[in-house]
Amino acid sequence: MLSEWFWWDRLWLPRPVMWADLQDSEGRVYARASHLYITLPVAVLLLGLRALYERLIAVPVAEALGVKDKIRMRASHNPILEKYYKTHSKNPTQADIKGVCKKLGWSERQVERWFRRRRNQDRPGLLKKFKEASWRFAFYLCSSFGGVLALYDSLLDSQYWYYIIEMSFYGSLLFSVAADVKRKDFKEQLVHHWATLTLLSFSWCANYIRIGTLVMLVHDTSDVLLESAKMFNYAGWETTCNSIFVVFALVFMVTRLIIFPFWLIHCTWVYPLDQFEPFFGYYFFNVMLVVLLLLHMFWASLILRMVKKFLFGKLKGDERSDEEEDEECSEEDYTHTYTNGSVNGLSNGH
Repeated sequence: MLSEWFWWDRLWLPRPVMWADLQDSEGRVYARASHLYITLPVAVLLLGLRALYERLIAVPVAEALGVKDKIRMRASHNPILEKYYKTHSKNPTQADIKGVCKKLGWSERQVERWFRRRRNQDRPGLLKKFKEASWRFAFYLCSSFGGVLALYDSLLDSQYWYYIIEMSFYGSLLFSVAADVKRKDFKEQLVHHWATLTLLSFSWCANYIRIGTLVMLVHDTSDVLLESAKMFNYAGWETTCNSIFVVFALVFMVTRLIIFPFWLIHCTWVYPLDQFEPFFGYYFFNVMLVVLLLLHMFWASLILRMVKKFLFGKLKGDERSDEEEDEECSEEDYTHTYTNGSVNGLSNGH
């Protein structure tokens, strides 16, 4: 009964179209929801492929480009501060710092420095960021070519596998979200992945396959440039990174803020009304597209902020990243470290 209600014809299809009209017959083949069940095992397969890629390809490429993790000063072992860091706050207020100082007999500067070092320990290294960007670059590059071939071929089989691989990729990103690099737009990324999977699933089931393929291709094009710019940024190739970033910014603005709303959303919003009366699926599909557009506007603001820094200052990394803090080491650090019977601060080759 629940299945019949969910797949009610009037909910997803315009009058007078029925699901019975979309059954394979006379050489015509239509998309079905059951075709998408394979995305789950393919997503798991992509996770395994990613692990192999990062180990066998990304790491050697990183070494060739000179990508290395920074040697970080570790925070000295302190059970009181460690408990506070994990259970209360990673960024204590000045009042909290003063309270901790009374318990430990440390100066405020020493406590602040401990928290800076402890936060830096939890931040991902350059190598991890490079491997993640490298994997996404490789995928988006292949999917962009696959999207062009799927549009050119116009056969359901090629578009089917384009859909399956794209959906499996975003599914794998949801599986690995806990282990991936967390950025300032973490919540927006989750909304984006869920909106993308919802849009692709609906467009496949309702046979909006052509527009779905176009939406994927428009998004993948700029993502190739973004991930390549990240890779060169982590490698320290500043000129190459900045050049690619400028091209990425232009492609992003054209594809996400011009082509996407004024061509693709225009097609899904205006043209269906020439043939059918509005229905729930029509509003649902367009609302999800608008959600993606709002996310694009949010990311466009970050990109413009980076362009401003690039033109009037110095572009340093990704605006979405949680940048590493300075250690601000001094003789007081070493004096405090040794007088407390611990050499943890110098035990890692510093």
